[in-house]
Amino acid sequence: MKTIKYKIIEFFIIFIVIPVSFLFEYSTTLKTLIAATGFLYVIYVLLKIEKVSMNFRRELPWKKFWLQTSITLLIIAFFTIFFVWYTSPDQLFKVMLNKPKLWIAILFFYSVFSVYPQEILYRTFFFKRYKDIIKNKTLFMIINAILFSIAHIFFKNGLVLLLTFLGGLLFANTYKKTDSILLVSIEHAIYGCWLFTVGMGTMLGFPS
Repeated sequence: MKTIKYKIIEFFIIFIVIPVSFLFEYSTTLKTLIAATGFLYVIYVLLKIEKVSMNFRRELPWKKFWLQTSITLLIIAFFTIFFVWYTSPDQLFKVMLNKPKLWIAILFFYSVFSVYPQEILYRTFFFKRYKDIIKNKTLFMIINAILFSIAHIFFKNGLVLLLTFLGGLLFANTYKKTDSILLVSIEHAIYGCWLFTVGMGTMLGFPS
């Protein structure tokens, strides 16, 4: 399971074949089973093959992280508020203002059950398994962002692909600098929750 040939096949199946397959119409139950099986495989490889330790106790650069994340969030907020106001003004902060309980529930479930698994797969697993295969660091980061974007291809929305590609670059950079699944998950959750809050949730598959 550690040979280059095996990893290349694994890479192709997990990051290309499975996400692209979700574009096609077939049983949602089967899609869920495929996704769950793939994720269990990822966890097995991380824990048993790569011997990764999910360590949350070590010291982390919290001050620098919050400063950078806050600045990035302000920039994102500026452009997204304008975008929603210009394209769909009736959606601006709609769910937060009209359905606060749903808003809170979505933020919680999204952060815990969507963001964290995504970061385990696209950051911890990807970085651990393929950093020695893709030697060029810049190319490595770009590929990671592209694959993260492909994971959202089933939305069939060009703007979603662009946003997730940019988000993938941000998250990959944070993970590269901090090597922390905790920090990158918090960052991912903050930006994703903001997009839902500002009124872009329907585009990203959030119930409204």
